[in-house]
Amino acid sequence: MPDTNISTVTDAQEQDPLWYKDAVIYQLHIKSFFDANNDGVGDIPGLIQKLDYIAELGVDAIWMLPFYPSPRRDDGYDIADYTSVHPEYGTMDDIRTFIDAAHARGIRVITELVINHTSDQHPWFQRARSRLVSCRKDVGLQNT
Repeated sequence: MPDTNISTVTDAQEQDPLWYKDAVIYQLHIKSFFDANNDGVGDIPGLIQKLDYIAELGVDAIWMLPFYPSPRRDDGYDIADYTSVHPEYGTMDDIRTFIDAAHARGIRVITELVINHTSDQHPWFQRARSRLVSCRKDVGLQNT
């Protein structure tokens, strides 16, 4: 079910299914983009502060690299929770504010969701690993 608290891009943009073919897409990694709270790590409030700059570049969409909670053994691609925001970057409210602000400027937001990079700390991985260990024990193999 869509989040009704998040605005959408304009009707004209919504009606063009091939919008991406001529789009200017700006890829960014939040952690290295702009640090609003001066803790050494870029964050969503910093991204929000720079949206006018991005809009002035003529950007049609922002492609955000993973910003989900992660142990960062794979630069954030080892995602531990697909339903939240890494606390160093901000909160879900921050992300909603960012999306609303981007849409208000006619900028689409693309988030990179990499299911095949699930962290070993994610519950899916933990369950699969525990089942593997259990199966190995059932057939008399040592745990490796």
